[in-house]
Amino acid sequence: MAVETLLRRGLYRDSVTLMRLAAALEARPGVARASAVMATPANLRMLAEHGVPAGGTEAGPNDLLIAVEGEDADVLARALDEAAALLEGGDAPAASVAGAAAPPRPRSLAEARDALPEATLALISCPGEYAAAEAAKALRLGLDAMIFSDNVPVGDEVALKREAERRGRVVMGPDCGTAIVGGVPLGFANRVRRGSVGVVGASGTGIQQAACLIDRLGAGISHAIGTGGRDLSREVGGATTLRALAMLAEDEDTGTVVLVSKPPDEAVMRRVLDAAAETGKPVVACFVGAVPPPTLPAGMRFAATLDEAAALAAGVAVAPADIDLPRAAGRNRLVGLFSGGTLCYEAQAVAAPVLGRVLSNAPLDPGDTLDGDPGGAHVMLDLGDDAFTRGRPHPMIDYGPRLERIRDAAAAPDTAAILIDVVLGTGAHEDPAAALAPVIGEFDGPVAIGSVCGTEADPQRLSRQEAALREAGTIVAGSNAQAARIAARIASGEGS
Repeated sequence: MAVETLLRRGLYRDSVTLMRLAAALEARPGVARASAVMATPANLRMLAEHGVPAGGTEAGPNDLLIAVEGEDADVLARALDEAAALLEGGDAPAASVAGAAAPPRPRSLAEARDALPEATLALISCPGEYAAAEAAKALRLGLDAMIFSDNVPVGDEVALKREAERRGRVVMGPDCGTAIVGGVPLGFANRVRRGSVGVVGASGTGIQQAACLIDRLGAGISHAIGTGGRDLSREVGGATTLRALAMLAEDEDTGTVVLVSKPPDEAVMRRVLDAAAETGKPVVACFVGAVPPPTLPAGMRFAATLDEAAALAAGVAVAPADIDLPRAAGRNRLVGLFSGGTLCYEAQAVAAPVLGRVLSNAPLDPGDTLDGDPGGAHVMLDLGDDAFTRGRPHPMIDYGPRLERIRDAAAAPDTAAILIDVVLGTGAHEDPAAALAPVIGEFDGPVAIGSVCGTEADPQRLSRQEAALREAGTIVAGSNAQAARIAARIASGEGS
């Protein structure tokens, strides 16, 4: 396997842009694998583990490195030519007004703040080892910070959030993939209608699913504040969640508050629930997979699933889906392949009472951790986990690796149902159904079940994606939890 690299010195691009670039290159015929990273020490070590040269020992963290692998060196050279053209296009100055020269790009947060003095938030998307320093600069400039970057030490997170509290600001993240602030989607997020429901979530896809379902039910979102996946841990203590609740309590546009997370630390959960009750607003808490406390404060309801949380927040009742279940004769295994970690977690919580043990790389119970060949066991994988995305685009952007796993699962003689999530919105794949439909159309035996997390206002358009998946033979449910219920029933032998 040949490897070719392209090094662009002194050129920075954020992680989402780099993931999309790598996905575009990997989609080219003859390119087996593509990586696009900033040449930090951690990224260079990761590439070296995969046998990729570092583009010269002089490559540094301010340099952009692209690597492509394949059998034909000429094909790889043309791929790198395309990458160079894409990068040059990204460097092109903005169109001038009346012939005036475009202003130079800011080279620092301070320069950006001077150029846009009305800004109140900085989005940090740089290698994790530098993210904390940039977030600290944002706080000193009087800005809130959304840290999209991951791999930030928990000690740095705690220190940043303490400093934010001292300054009356908020730090969303690290590893905060989703937020909607004043109607503006940030990171991986969806275009939802404005309304009176405020969401606070330690889960990106959990926020997306809740917000999209609330939109679908006719209500809307005031703000959706991401906290980062560790915020409700014992170490961090819910610092951003508590700050977000205080902000939503003062926000006149927010009438109802929804909390979304995987199971928090118990002491932190109690502290958060007490603070939520103190907002004086109706609260819906959805800690997916958690056991609700024996008593809840007045005005608070506990939802087991994200669709239940959305219905409670929107003030509507949702009838269960009534469909004719197909029967997968002689097959009894469920395989779930997810791009969203919380959606994978929720699917396990729904399916396990029906099927029993479900193995996962992100298990409900540590005893159900996937280790080696799962044999004929039920399996649900979070393909957005760091183990699958090191040096590769996120599965919301690049469907290639998931398609390979879907084909493998469909070829197994005992697979009854293959459960998938499809996440739309900013940053996501431009047409997920077009990537999935040809593979699902090849199924001979197992049943494809899925749900689409998105809205009609998203660039991919919800109805178009659902229609294309149905045409390919997918059972399309109205929510991730509903899809998991259907898949579990089929795998259990129910159906006709």
